[in-house]
Amino acid sequence: MKINNETKIGVLTAIGITILILGYSYLKGNDVFSGSNKFYAIYRNVEGLTLSKPVLVNGFQIGHVSNMTLQTESGFTVVEFKIDPKYPIPDNTVARLESTDLLGSKAIVFEMGNSRELAEDQDTLRADIQGSLAQSLQPVQRKAEQLMDKVDSSLSSINKILNPEFQRNIDRSFLSIANSLQTLEGTTKKIDRLVAGQTGHINGILSNAEVMTSNLRTSSKSLNATTTNFERVSNDLANANIKQTLENANKAMADLQSTINNINSGKGSLGLLLNDDKMYNNLNDASLNLNKLIIDLKAHPSRYVSFSVFGRKGD
Repeated sequence: MKINNETKIGVLTAIGITILILGYSYLKGNDVFSGSNKFYAIYRNVEGLTLSKPVLVNGFQIGHVSNMTLQTESGFTVVEFKIDPKYPIPDNTVARLESTDLLGSKAIVFEMGNSRELAEDQDTLRADIQGSLAQSLQPVQRKAEQLMDKVDSSLSSINKILNPEFQRNIDRSFLSIANSLQTLEGTTKKIDRLVAGQTGHINGILSNAEVMTSNLRTSSKSLNATTTNFERVSNDLANANIKQTLENANKAMADLQSTINNINSGKGSLGLLLNDDKMYNNLNDASLNLNKLIIDLKAHPSRYVSFSVFGRKGD
C-alpha cells in the first residue's frame, strides 16, 4: 500500500504538534510520562516564584512547582507541587519559600518533618516564607551607605586640610621634631658620659647611704629601748602616790616655816637665845664662871677633893 504525500505530511504535522505540546507541558513543569504526587501550600506572597521552579531537599531537587492559583477573596496564593513518588514526605513537612539569588528568584525548600505519618497525594503542607537575600542584606546595605557617607565626608575634610600650606607646616613640624630628637640624643650621650665618670662617687654615696641606713637601724633599736625605759618610768611615776608625797612635803615646809617664825618672834629657848641678850649674857657669865672653876680646880684640887689613907682629918 502506497502512502501518499498528503498522509505523510499530516502524520508529521501531528507528531510535530504532539512534540510541541509535550515540550510546552514539560517546560511548564508537567511530567507527562510518569505519575507524580501533588501537594499544596498556601502563601501570602509568592514574589519571585514561577512555574517549574524546583522543590529542593538539602539542595537536591525532588519535584517542581506545577501550578499557582490566586484566591481573589483572601488574596492568598495556592501553589501546587509535583513530587517524585519515590520520595516519602512526612505530614509535618514545611514547604518554605526561599530566595536562591540576589536577583530575587525563589524556590521551594522542603524542611522534612519527623512524623511517622506520611502526607498523601493532594494534601496541603504547612507553608513558610523566608526573607529574600536582598531583604536580609538591606541592614548591611544601609550601614554600608552610612559608612560610605562618613568616609566621603572624612575624605572631603582631609582634602580641605591637606593644602600646600598645611603640608609645609607638617614638614616644618617633622623637621622640628627631628631636631629635638637629635638634641635629646646628644643630651642623653652627655648624661651617659657624666654618669660613667661619676660612677665611683655614686658608688661611694650609695655605700655611705647604706652605712647610714644601718646606723639608723641601730639607733632605732636604742631609741626603742630608751622609749621603753621612759614608758616604764612614766608608769612607775603614775603608779606612785605623788599627791600624798607632795602633801607631806608641803606640811613639813609649813611646820618648818612655823618653827622659824617662832624663833624669829622669840618664843621658846632657841628664840630667847637668839633674840634675848640677857639670856645670852647669863649663859656667857655661867660659861666664864665654869671656866674659872675648872682653872681653880686644876690649880687647887685639895680645896674641893680630899683623900686620906687613914680616914678624914678633923677640922
